[in-house]
Amino acid sequence: MMQYLIACHLVLVNSRVVSMKTRLSLLLCSFACLFAPVFSVAQEIKAVQLYTQDELIGMINKNTHLTRMVTDRCQLVQDVEAHAEVLKEPAFQFLWGDMLAWGVCVDANPKRGIRYMQEAAEQGLPAALEQLGRYYSKGTLVQTDKKRAVIYLREAAALGNINALLQLAQLFVDGYGSPYDYEDTYHWLYNAITDDKQIHAKIAGYLTKLEKLMHPRAVRKARRPLNS
Repeated sequence: MMQYLIACHLVLVNSRVVSMKTRLSLLLCSFACLFAPVFSVAQEIKAVQLYTQDELIGMINKNTHLTRMVTDRCQLVQDVEAHAEVLKEPAFQFLWGDMLAWGVCVDANPKRGIRYMQEAAEQGLPAALEQLGRYYSKGTLVQTDKKRAVIYLREAAALGNINALLQLAQLFVDGYGSPYDYEDTYHWLYNAITDDKQIHAKIAGYLTKLEKLMHPRAVRKARRPLNS
């Protein structure tokens, strides 16, 4: 709007020198100055709408949630914080935790970030359980703790998170976890459905490796249909 006002002022100053041409310019400029606030308000109305929980969960599962916050020019920071801290919605707790952990649109605060991820995990959000399990398995932001990683990953795998299931199987193959959990893991892998050829091949590989660690009777039992 300031640019329009400056332009109108310049026309008014020069109006003594030029006649009809200046008057026409003044008229056009006056209209521009008059409607500039309207155009400005219209631009402000184009604010980013807050995502629904389902939309956000979809972004989280595709790992695009942080990129989306940046793409939306960090306009939703206060909304996300409110939904995480006040409403305690698990998907927003996870997003807020991830933002804090990695300094996306806010100052980095890994300690608070992990706490919000844990709160989302306690509410049963598979992505939060998987991410915490992965962090403890690899020592990302936290100290490496394979036992704690198995706990988180097992919970996420039980809720159908395929990434958690593959990581859990790898931990078992590497000698971590309890043999009592092999049967459930084999059962989930055996009944997993995916159109991703790489994941399909990984599942087949883990099934073969787990079979070598299990009793044949346990393998037969684990091949039962899902939820039977």
